[in-house]
Amino acid sequence: MDRIPEQALEWHRAGKGAALATVVETWGSAPRRVGAMLAVSGDGDLAGSVSGGCVEGAVVTEAFDALETGKSTVLTYGVSDDDAFAVGLACGGTIRILLQPVGFEHGIEVPTLEALCDARAARTPVAHVVNTADWSARTADADAFPDRFRADRSGFEEDGMTFVAIHNPPLRMTIVGAVHIAQALVPMARIAGYDPLIIDPRPAFAAESRFPGEEIIDDYPDAALAQRPLDTRTALVLLTHDPKIDDPALELGLRSGAFYIGALGSTRTHAKRVERLTSKGFTQAEIARIHAPVGLDIGSAGPAEIAISVIAEVTKVLRKGS
Repeated sequence: MDRIPEQALEWHRAGKGAALATVVETWGSAPRRVGAMLAVSGDGDLAGSVSGGCVEGAVVTEAFDALETGKSTVLTYGVSDDDAFAVGLACGGTIRILLQPVGFEHGIEVPTLEALCDARAARTPVAHVVNTADWSARTADADAFPDRFRADRSGFEEDGMTFVAIHNPPLRMTIVGAVHIAQALVPMARIAGYDPLIIDPRPAFAAESRFPGEEIIDDYPDAALAQRPLDTRTALVLLTHDPKIDDPALELGLRSGAFYIGALGSTRTHAKRVERLTSKGFTQAEIARIHAPVGLDIGSAGPAEIAISVIAEVTKVLRKGS
């Protein structure tokens, strides 16, 4: 996770002064999406970026001015085709940037920035909401903007004045079962933006040589998940077929906020799984959260294609809901 708001807060606390710049609108080929941030200290230190280098210099100059006046502003830059081409873009356009000095009434006040940083540290989805009419700022939880949080989409509300910057925790994928499918799924998960964790108590499967450079916990899921709890930005994928391994993870998953729970196995295998969970007191609504057989039905044949179907289904649930 980037630490741009946290860096701005550190600079402010150190007495350097700090300003936060956030992209609020971009042209079509912009290298940074809406919500991208740049922190600027009063000494000229930088963290993050708002473009490919086209406008950073101008933003730094405006940040120094904002630290003098204590006022937020929205900056608009027209980027020429030549300037855009110089930083690797096909064409120019317009970029708008919200600039807020830290610690000012008409900037971003310290308690608001602290609340934002605290939520990020706790892996709690949080929005930074700014009214560009009066420059008031606040934080809001995921219930306030469910569609934006699901789509990871920052932007202006319909009133054209309220900008909502979405701060979702980094995505995680917890994979129970270090099997052949997992070997295909882990690199796909990384490409899709997930931080994968592999859990398997069987030493022959949970070998570093099978998953070079990846985090592996060679223990049962109930012990492993005590170290890495499931949350609303975690997808849980069960691949072992073994109730002794899968069921403890399922039980924890169904009691967590994990946005996706998928389990490998045939319809018959899942029916037995449902019986076991029902006998332990789980309701039909809770059990219905399980996607089984795991993955979209795309006619998968072989581990790699099953992994593709899993990534596709996880993405669908993340972006469109169950």
